[in-house]
Amino acid sequence: MPDLKESIALCCKQLRLSSNLAERAMTQDGETNQQYLYNLLTNEVQYRKERRITKMLNTAGFPKLYTPDQFRADEIDFPEGVSFQSLLKQDYYRAGKNIIMYGGTGTGKTMLSVLIGIAACNEGIPVAFYRTAGLINLFSESKSKGTLNALKKKLGKAEILILDEFGYVPYDRTGSQLLFDYLSEIHEKKSVILNTNLEFSQWVNVLYDQRMTTALIGRLTHHVELILFPGVNNRLRESSINEAFQKINTREVGNNG
Repeated sequence: MPDLKESIALCCKQLRLSSNLAERAMTQDGETNQQYLYNLLTNEVQYRKERRITKMLNTAGFPKLYTPDQFRADEIDFPEGVSFQSLLKQDYYRAGKNIIMYGGTGTGKTMLSVLIGIAACNEGIPVAFYRTAGLINLFSESKSKGTLNALKKKLGKAEILILDEFGYVPYDRTGSQLLFDYLSEIHEKKSVILNTNLEFSQWVNVLYDQRMTTALIGRLTHHVELILFPGVNNRLRESSINEAFQKINTREVGNNG
């Protein structure tokens, strides 16, 4: 029996199958040879799926892993047709939309974006999570080191890019330009989730360039779900974020009419 196990393990190696398959081959049940083989292979498929999900969760860059029961969805102002569950089901992603989350510090933007990212990974959709300042610094450093293409290749593996804490600090000018260039490249190709405590009119204060800021806002809001968080209700009534939200809703109603 040990010799047979070793022989199976060698075959697995030659066929580029997991070594665990040899272990399971010794204990797998099946009423017929065909049923035994089917059970063994379906277990291998499930094993690979779980391993891929674990790898995506580990490489996504989430600051912490949360569970849906930790989130207070009733405290969030979702746009019409959007819910906590629809976000976890990746409806926005399948519709080719971005998400902008706007609200004060500590209102749950990071947690919600992480939960959406975790749910995406569990569906086999690769995600990259970055604090915006960190990614901008990476762009600037990679430009100076001549490794910009390598960074873009790494980012290219993700289908959803989460940018947390946008606007918390002024950014490096070179890195900001490079981030803008990259977001322009992936426009309508990937979904971007951006968390911010700044209304649109204030974005130029951290990006410096008015034309670039206007263009970035235009790209991000071309197809977008705007999610408003509590704690800033009085400001929301007058903010440019809320004005954009109303215009987008009006535009979508007109298109559907």
